[in-house]
Amino acid sequence: MNFISTRGNVSKIGFIDTVLMGLANDGGLLVPEKIPQIPAEKLEAMSKLTYQELAYEIFSYYVDGEIPEDELKALIEKSYETFRHPEVTPIKKLKDNMYVLELFHGPTFAFKDIALQFLGNLYSYVSKKTGESVHILGATSGDTGASAIEGVKGKEGIRICILHPHDKVSKVQELQMTTVDDKSVLNLAIKGTFDDGQRIIKELFSDIEFKNKYHLRAINSINFVRIMAQTVYYFYAYFQLKKEMDLKNINFSVPTGNFGDIFAGYLAKKMGLPVGKLIVATNENNILEGFIRDGVYEPGEFRSTFSPSMDIQVASNFERYLYYLLGENPNEVSALMEKFKAEGKIVINDEQLLQVNEDFAAHGVEGEECLQTISTYYAETSYLLDPHTACGVAAYERFNQPNEVCVTLATAHPAKFNESIERCNIEQKFPEKISQLFNKPQHLEVVEADKDEIVRNLEKLFSFSSK
Repeated sequence: MNFISTRGNVSKIGFIDTVLMGLANDGGLLVPEKIPQIPAEKLEAMSKLTYQELAYEIFSYYVDGEIPEDELKALIEKSYETFRHPEVTPIKKLKDNMYVLELFHGPTFAFKDIALQFLGNLYSYVSKKTGESVHILGATSGDTGASAIEGVKGKEGIRICILHPHDKVSKVQELQMTTVDDKSVLNLAIKGTFDDGQRIIKELFSDIEFKNKYHLRAINSINFVRIMAQTVYYFYAYFQLKKEMDLKNINFSVPTGNFGDIFAGYLAKKMGLPVGKLIVATNENNILEGFIRDGVYEPGEFRSTFSPSMDIQVASNFERYLYYLLGENPNEVSALMEKFKAEGKIVINDEQLLQVNEDFAAHGVEGEECLQTISTYYAETSYLLDPHTACGVAAYERFNQPNEVCVTLATAHPAKFNESIERCNIEQKFPEKISQLFNKPQHLEVVEADKDEIVRNLEKLFSFSSK
């Protein structure tokens, strides 16, 4: 298995090098040279596997022998033994033909744990094998930061810095990141938005000299391993439902801001999973809805919402989808991304828009609709949705047909977003692990959304790691 850049100037690198490179050195994103195809008979055999066994089968297509079988299996077992549910991602029926896939049973109560527990253990594995330090740099709209820190804290040879937008994440998200008392962890609260942090991260990873000098590694979904790990639960959901019914294909409604989680579903479909419709659920920061509806990708004014993890205007993984939409032509991708950098928008033609609408539907869920969905489902089913999952459910209701089976990805535990739940006049009981956060001191620095200031902080952290 070789990996290549969406922009064409990085090619034929292996899995471990892909993990370590993160963002491609030409500024593009790494994708498999050829997407592995799983035949129907193999899907049938895979349907009987546990979550961990299924992860091994899917990962093996991409790892392609670079990690010995027993060591890869051990990494997977270690990554998911921290989850509170034996199935890792259990599925729950809410209505006829309507299900939620609970992705929040990991240590930080968010779907990011599923990829980041594995990626953290993988970085530790690589560090031990090579003897090199791993310096992780990431930006978060809330959940990635906590999951990444949880995945790598205390691991020898690893240091991590996370940027989050100051006062623009939920209180629980903030506490999960900033109550970790560890000299190898640096939390920088930037005076800006997630998009500011993501832009700075990409600029630093594009500085190859700086990236190599400090052994910078990516934890954001620009790292292909994040996408690979997230494809597993699409397969798992389909297999669980197929045991209960005669299922030809399945729709998924996916809350997404950075286009990573929904792209994992698209990748699963291209691998051979019988996916019908992929429904993109966003909030008032609805650049993705605009693209899918009109073929115009253009950031608008940033809005703070009840679903803060999706408060994103520029979606990192969108370029991966563009690569396939443009016929896997890296020259066209490069030209379009340069045009986006210069003009601030991307416009596709009518034929391409028809293809987009074959692949996706989209709905931007505004605040009141989000809260009303939480209230309605709690009253009718006694199931409490977090505000991001509520956006997914609202989008499901907009597009799903009565005779179609749909799974909405439940991306976080509602306790992480009590500010929104309280607005619905619902009182919830916090899990003990979350309740304990409110009694712990915080460790963070508030900084300007300025690359040079962030570099100074990074250099202090990384200098400590080399002593």
